[in-house]
Amino acid sequence: MFENIPQVFWLVPIASIVALGMAYYFFCTMIKADEGTPRMKEIAKYVRDGAMAYLKQQYKVVFYVFIALCALFAFMAYYLKVQNEWVPFAFLTGGFFSGLAGFFGMKTATYASGRTANAARKSLDAGLKIAFRSGAVMGLTVVGLGLLDIAIWFVVLNWFYQGDSAALIIITTTMLTFGMGASTQALFARVGGGIYTKAADVGADIVGKVEADIPEDDPRNPATIADNVGDNVGDVAGMGADLYESYCGSILSTAALGAAAYAGMGEEQLQAVIAPMLIAAVGVFLSLIGIFLVRTKEGATMRDLLKSLALGTNVSAVLIAVATFAILYLLGVKNWIGLSFSVISGLAAGVIIGQATEYYTSHSYKPTQKISEAGLTGSATVIIKGIGTGMISTCIPVITIGVAIMLSYLCANGFNGEMTAEALAHGLYGVGIAAVGMLSTLGITLATDAYGPIADNAGGNAEMSELGEEVRHRTDALDALGNTTAATGKGFAIGSAALTALALLASYIEEIKIAMARAGMELTNLAGDTIAAADATIPDFMNYFQVNLMNPRVLVGAFIGAMAAFLFCGLTMEAVGRAAQKMVVEVRRQFKEIAGILEGTGTPDYGRCVEISTRAAQHEMIFPSILAIIIPIVVGMVLGVAGVLGLLVGGLAGGFTLAVFMANAGGAWDNAKKNVEEGNFGGKGSFAHKATIVGDTVGDPFKDTSGPSLNILIKLMSMVSIVMAGLTIMFN
Repeated sequence: MFENIPQVFWLVPIASIVALGMAYYFFCTMIKADEGTPRMKEIAKYVRDGAMAYLKQQYKVVFYVFIALCALFAFMAYYLKVQNEWVPFAFLTGGFFSGLAGFFGMKTATYASGRTANAARKSLDAGLKIAFRSGAVMGLTVVGLGLLDIAIWFVVLNWFYQGDSAALIIITTTMLTFGMGASTQALFARVGGGIYTKAADVGADIVGKVEADIPEDDPRNPATIADNVGDNVGDVAGMGADLYESYCGSILSTAALGAAAYAGMGEEQLQAVIAPMLIAAVGVFLSLIGIFLVRTKEGATMRDLLKSLALGTNVSAVLIAVATFAILYLLGVKNWIGLSFSVISGLAAGVIIGQATEYYTSHSYKPTQKISEAGLTGSATVIIKGIGTGMISTCIPVITIGVAIMLSYLCANGFNGEMTAEALAHGLYGVGIAAVGMLSTLGITLATDAYGPIADNAGGNAEMSELGEEVRHRTDALDALGNTTAATGKGFAIGSAALTALALLASYIEEIKIAMARAGMELTNLAGDTIAAADATIPDFMNYFQVNLMNPRVLVGAFIGAMAAFLFCGLTMEAVGRAAQKMVVEVRRQFKEIAGILEGTGTPDYGRCVEISTRAAQHEMIFPSILAIIIPIVVGMVLGVAGVLGLLVGGLAGGFTLAVFMANAGGAWDNAKKNVEEGNFGGKGSFAHKATIVGDTVGDPFKDTSGPSLNILIKLMSMVSIVMAGLTIMFN
């Protein structure tokens, strides 16, 4: 049964088991920590119950969507015969594991926040360790479940499709389809969670901090619990599902490109397929080394805390760069040195994007400090300055991704600048493996991201439990660090999405070739000869479908792709606005009608605010998410293959740039407010403080709803196009 699978492949399932085992170990260690006073436990339970109730409701809605899509795929596979019969099952497992990763991460976060606050009563280092290692549960769960899903499907499909090089192409393109399940689940989680958290956050800030002049996370604010719940459902469950599909998508698209690029080359083809899986597997062990390196000392500054996290992530990145050379050499992959440098280009791009994001969003640096200073002249100048900073911040990530694409492409094909079929195929494989390199240490990079909402909730717990100024100062330091790491994590996720989406473009071409072969179609190659679709090269394919900038179908598709990014952002921003309006009205009503709230003698109705956010998120998330699935299908039916490729290119270019802008502008506004709250430009309660609160309120849906959802959108459109390739061919 396993004779076609090399022994070294079994490192992949072993790595997944180690990752899940260590995640369980960190979870058990966190659970054993003291949750604190009865009041701290009570607040943590409020948040935990609200988060689980929301997630249960969200999964119920997503379940019905998955059943409908699964029925459609079954119809296409078994009745229309335009799809592989494994697609419905792969789609379901992708969605299931993606949702499971989000569930485990959120469960951990809701138990960790109170314990982090209690540990902060002892020292800053104790609080950092609990928060960060609880975040590591999310990182290790995502990579563990991702590798487990990949390993299971690879073994099962190898059993059914044992044979020549064509079998590996079918296996890898079939495995790609479970990426659509993961992308669909991730989009619902990101959009729904983002609407939930920002409706509560905006409502709490406008009425509580601006109108009533009470502190953030004050227990007198009825929206406070909903705000804390939202941090978990949006920034933990949503983010976990998001990066799960990025991680799997990069590995699977690269494996599919390897199967196509090295077709007919025997053992080398198999080596190219399992190489990205092995790099990711080794990355698990190296991420664990980085996780154990993260620690700090009492009285640490923001830069000290950032250095502490940077030590862990950078050590892991350097180690995987070195390990890649050994992995590809031992596998015997052709041009292993060039491909190793492709991986390094992806890793370097991730580090540069992370550093650039930190520079533009941390209040340790001038761009965010200038936004704080703009608060002296009012909220309008804060908003203008933030938008300008966000726009300028797109330059470094875009140039970095551009350089990474060119370097990874050229390194992989031996710096062959000619657009021959072989050079193009090998170069695109290099781009895919660069994406794998960027995500190979996801175990620790996702830990730094998941750490953010845990620290934020810990600060809320400390404030509502009235733990004192010293504890609140420590949790504020952890929270400010979390804002920066969250912004850095979003930049990292967006960067990896760009490389993955480019690899998925090439995978789409391979899927179209398979769909044409299934339909018995032939095409005319560049030499003018009629050949079978399966024998066509990428240049033959591009020539046959007239994929060039003079083809109006390509141009129209590109415009629609760019428009889709703006349309999606507009819909999600308006959804947050409508939900926040309901929250503002409710908080104002409670302040007016429930006696003694502002005096601290009355008890707010927290449950009502949680209910408003839950209902709004469930209702508002459906249309934008479904639209992301419908657009590629309609474009494929109307404009054909050339139109779809234009759509994906336009969506990638427009979506990537817009996502960086929104994430960085939002992060800068948030930390500009934090900078003022630390005593700069008048401190808490000052005119500048109120102005930066307005800027932070505007930035909330930028950085936590629309911006991070865009990287899922560009990959989901690619995944939908791949899964619907047979339908596109049938209609054209």
